[in-house]
Amino acid sequence: MNKLIIALIAGVTAMGAAQAQSTAGRGYVGAAAVSAKNTTVDAHKADGKLFAGYQFDERLGVEAGWTNHHKTDFGVRGSTEGYGTYVAAKYTLPINEQVSAYGKVGLSHNERKLTNNLGQRFKDDDTGGYGGVGVEYKLNQNVALLAEYERYGKKKAYGAKADVWNVGLKYGF
Repeated sequence: MNKLIIALIAGVTAMGAAQAQSTAGRGYVGAAAVSAKNTTVDAHKADGKLFAGYQFDERLGVEAGWTNHHKTDFGVRGSTEGYGTYVAAKYTLPINEQVSAYGKVGLSHNERKLTNNLGQRFKDDDTGGYGGVGVEYKLNQNVALLAEYERYGKKKAYGAKADVWNVGLKYGF
């Protein structure tokens, strides 16, 4: 967790320094609906994601986000829940004026909890690699739709898998 906090501070510092040096960059915030297969119940579940970033120019940027994996009950046997956070460098490749493709590489921190019917609680957390690829469609100068695939670290023993699909909306300012 300390590594993630240090990475987030470094990212925010870099964003502030870049903004002070250039007026060409843009910040953005967004939200998305995510789907990850829960390995414990062998089913997909929809959850939410919040993210923010800064584009230094048309191609290079940095992004940080949080994905929630709400509590999933698996009958009388128990429940799982968790979250994933990340900070990543982002490279965007414009295809035309409205469509662009992008890739992200960075660091993620993830936590999964399992509670069984005996009241036993298990917790698994890891800090590791993060990657994502996606496409973005600009609706206007400030608003864009996006669809992406993300990988949050290593394989998970229970709860939501490390592979996440999402569809969202981004607002640039």
